[in-house]
Amino acid sequence: MPSKPLILIANDDGIHAPGLAALVRSASQLGDVFVVAPDKGQSGMGHAITINSTLRVEQLHLFGEAITAYSCSGTPVDCVKMAINKLLPRRPDLCISGINHGANHSINVIYSGTMSAAMEGAIEGVPSIGFSLLDYQQEADFRTAEKIATTICTDILQKGLPKGVCLNVNIPKGEPGIVKGIKVCRQSRGTWIEELDERTDPSGRKYYWLTGRFQDFEPDATDTDVYALANQYASVVPVQFDLTAHAHLPALQHLEQLP
Repeated sequence: MPSKPLILIANDDGIHAPGLAALVRSASQLGDVFVVAPDKGQSGMGHAITINSTLRVEQLHLFGEAITAYSCSGTPVDCVKMAINKLLPRRPDLCISGINHGANHSINVIYSGTMSAAMEGAIEGVPSIGFSLLDYQQEADFRTAEKIATTICTDILQKGLPKGVCLNVNIPKGEPGIVKGIKVCRQSRGTWIEELDERTDPSGRKYYWLTGRFQDFEPDATDTDVYALANQYASVVPVQFDLTAHAHLPALQHLEQLP
């Protein structure tokens, strides 16, 4: 049996993102780290995979001699597939993604490349976690997020996760000490109120920039990730890739009797 856990790390902000370096520092305390991350930013890619073009990988030495790291020309999900099926010396004991620059709470989990990488790890049967910090700035302070990542990863390496479930972890921004603790909670119901900002380029052609604001449908709920984060707690939401609305199956059984 290997003496150290093998920890796969991916992200969606790219191989050079400060949040990735922070997660590498955190995971390096717990086992052997292997990084496969996109060669450029892939935010908002969701669970996209590359099927109509080639994938390329390049080994880089960004995190010291002890850590193997590759950049990949594909999506975050491509990175996990490439790692598990081609690059890793054995199956990882843990797959972690992040630390994302910006929130992945509520409906954001659907769009998130960070969480899709973690979800792909879960699909492969590997205990998986996605980490996000509520700070979009490149110079964000990741010290608290690193500490929380180490704590949660240690627990999951010891206890595992249910089959088909991964964790979506979001951490409030701020200096060490600002986070009150960890809350296990559910995903808040919300959506993005979106606009396509129409602009004109120097040649007179129109182009569009997607903008928007998040709207929480449950502002009074106290058991959601949005509430936990607003009250300076790190939120932990168990996420599954089975999208079946099981509770509503009985109400649709009559469809089987239609002519």
